[in-house]
Amino acid sequence: MAYEALEDLEIFRIAEQVCDRFYTLIQAWKAFDKETVGMQLVRAADSIGANFAESYGRYHYGEKLNFLYYARGSLYETKYWIRRCRSRQLLDKDVCDNASKVLTDLGIKLNAFINDRRDRRSATAPTSKTLAESSVPYEIDQLDVVDEWLDLPEKNLDNHQSTNHQLTNTIF
Repeated sequence: MAYEALEDLEIFRIAEQVCDRFYTLIQAWKAFDKETVGMQLVRAADSIGANFAESYGRYHYGEKLNFLYYARGSLYETKYWIRRCRSRQLLDKDVCDNASKVLTDLGIKLNAFINDRRDRRSATAPTSKTLAESSVPYEIDQLDVVDEWLDLPEKNLDNHQSTNHQLTNTIF
């Protein structure tokens, strides 16, 4: 099985776009609305991708699954806050409906990912009653990429951020 980088996974990219889109939308709100509903919505949406990312960095399937479950819980919390935004007329009905649809589709993908990880755990479960999973060699062969990123001038980072911002505005 080939390794796929976290940033290349469709689920992760969609989660990033969702939270960035909410962040942008909520910036225009009044202070009270931002501090009550807005912050909760942004935190819940951010938590979907953050927990997915944390699961990706875990070695044991049990830990991976726990963080995937947290991501799914955050997805449902985000849907709750969208309903609050609609009922309080903080976001347009069409925006809320589209965001809910995107999150429902993301939830389906996340459930499929969870089921895949559960199946992999079952397939690799040791036949004896040991607590440890089999070990895999750990290698980092992309240190040059990390060094290049750390040496990027600030101007290039700004260009990267504006490109991401343009992508996120198309999600809903």
